Amino acid sequence: MTSPLPDVGAPVSGSTQPVFSILTSVYRTEAYFPETIESVRAQTLQDWELVVVDNGMSDEVVRIVEKYSDDPRIRLVRQENNGLGGGIDAAAAVARGRYYAVLDSDDLLMPTFCERTAAILDARPEIDVVGIDAYLFEDEDGQDQIRSYRQSVGIRTPAELEHPIGLVEMIGGNVLYYTAAIRAEAWARGGGYSCDTPKVEDLAMFLRMLAADCDIRCLPERLARYRLRADSFSRDPAQVDAFEASLERAFLNAQSLTDAPDVQQALDRSLRKLRFDQAMRRARKALIDSDIPTARRQARRAFEQRRSVRPAAVYAGLLLAPGILRNVHPAKQWLSGTAATLTRRGRALLRPST
Repeated sequence: MTSPLPDVGAPVSGSTQPVFSILTSVYRTEAYFPETIESVRAQTLQDWELVVVDNGMSDEVVRIVEKYSDDPRIRLVRQENNGLGGGIDAAAAVARGRYYAVLDSDDLLMPTFCERTAAILDARPEIDVVGIDAYLFEDEDGQDQIRSYRQSVGIRTPAELEHPIGLVEMIGGNVLYYTAAIRAEAWARGGGYSCDTPKVEDLAMFLRMLAADCDIRCLPERLARYRLRADSFSRDPAQVDAFEASLERAFLNAQSLTDAPDVQQALDRSLRKLRFDQAMRRARKALIDSDIPTARRQARRAFEQRRSVRPAAVYAGLLLAPGILRNVHPAKQWLSGTAATLTRRGRALLRPST
């Protein structure tokens, strides 16, 4: 059960509807959260509300928000932890803005995020969602990396505002950074954040929006900063497995949303690639652990997803000479390449905890 504490009324302009509702769910990120709030308060467009969900009944979150009690744009809802999706949807349930934007409680907005994206949505009624690029920065030193979010997940084509992103394109890897400017009506059409795909809630929602014929564009500008934390999922195999399971489920759910042949083919390709990468990573781990039966089983699974020389050679080696294969450096490189790619992409897509 949610209870507003304190829910302090109207946006700064005095209107009943602010331009932006920024939706933030806080759970075990109290050390970072004040900096997140300050990045919102620094917006050049001041007509916003920040709806904070204390997603775990933390007294420290209440104390942090109370420090801003003189700013009526910052509102607080409290509830028991209901996962990231449940937290964001609790914020959306009381949001009043024309446009919504999700902001994780350890990440930051650049000062012109609201101004730049609102100007586009105001002027272009045909556009439902404006995505952005983002800086990546290491938590340890706060320094921005040269590569952007889009570069970190392997997107090589530059974003262009005049190019509508299609469902096939997004399934193929042209994903959005999770913070985007979304019309309230498009948010409703996409079904919000709560779903059966934790850790990829944003991707699942954007897929549903595209299936519902929402018009999604992307600016090439870095209008947010994404924190790379030391407790990244890439250091926890269980988190990698959970990420893969949710990603697979998001693609399977998307299959039921459209009968378009090109979309179905794109989903099949992405599912096969995901299952291939997963099987090769598991085969490598099993081989290193001397669990030859599991390594063989996973290598065969990889070959079933991609009938090519690489998985065939690995599977044959595991059948005929697993002891030799275990000590051959190139073979271990074959097995580890796809896992490294998944780790790079997942590191930028997946939050450490919710």
